[in-house]
Amino acid sequence: MNVIVITGASDGIGAEMARQWAARGRGDLALVLAARSTDKLEAVAQACRASGAQVLVQRCDVGVQADCTALIDAAARAFGRIDTLVNNAGMSAHANFDQVSDLSWYETLMRINHWGSVWCTHAALPHLKASRGRIVAVCSLAGLIGVPGRTAYSGTKFAMTGFFEALRIELMPAGVSVTIAYPGVVATEIRYRGFDAQGRPAGKSGLDERGAMSVEECARLIVDGTESRRRDIVMSAKGKLGRWLKLIAPSMVDRMALKALNTTGAGRT
Repeated sequence: MNVIVITGASDGIGAEMARQWAARGRGDLALVLAARSTDKLEAVAQACRASGAQVLVQRCDVGVQADCTALIDAAARAFGRIDTLVNNAGMSAHANFDQVSDLSWYETLMRINHWGSVWCTHAALPHLKASRGRIVAVCSLAGLIGVPGRTAYSGTKFAMTGFFEALRIELMPAGVSVTIAYPGVVATEIRYRGFDAQGRPAGKSGLDERGAMSVEECARLIVDGTESRRRDIVMSAKGKLGRWLKLIAPSMVDRMALKALNTTGAGRT
C-alpha cells in the first residue's frame, strides 16, 4: 500500500495532484485528502476512486495545530502507514507593507503557510521514517526571490524554504527525502482569494497572469519530482534564471520582480 497525504486538496494544484496520482495508481494507492471544505474534497475523492484509488477525506484547517495532528492520526489509523506527505495547503496575499495598518493577518498567513507545514510534518515524521518516505513542500518562487507587494507571502515562503532545506539534511540518514517545489504564476484562484492590505479577500490578482502555467502541468511536475525524490523543482525558465542571477546580478532580479506585477494596475493594492 502506497499512502499519500495531501493538504489543500479540495481544488487547484492539490486536487490535480490527487487526480494524477490516482490515475497512475496500480490498485495499491491510498490518498488522504485534506482541506477545510469537505464538499469539495468529496468531489475530488469521487474522481480518484473512479480511477481505482482508496480515498480518505479529512477536514483540516492547517492553521490549527490540532487539526494537523488529527489529520496524520486519521491517515495512520485508516491505512497503517504514511509514505508521502505533500504540504500543499496555503494562502496568498498582496499588499505593500506601508499600506497595512493591522498586522494580525500577517500572523494568520504565517500559521497557514509555514506553521501548517511544520505541524503536519512533525506529526507525520515517525511514520515517514518507518517507511523511508517522502516529504513535499509546495513553496513558491516568492520563497526564493522577494517580490514587491508580497512581503507577507514571501516571508512565509522563505520560512518554508529555510525549514525544509534544513530538515532535508537532518533526515538524510533516515532515508526520508524532502522535495521543495517552487511554482511561479499558476492558473488557480489562490491570488484572488488571498489577503489584501486590510486582511480581506483580494478578489483580484496583483501579478501579471499572462503566460500562467496550467494547473495540470504544475501538478505533473510536482508528482514526477516527488516520485523521483528530486531535491528542488523550479518550474519555469524565468524562475531558474532568477535564482542564479540573484547571486551575481541582484539588482537585475529586483527589476524582474517589479515586472512580475500586474502591469494594468488592476491588481495593485
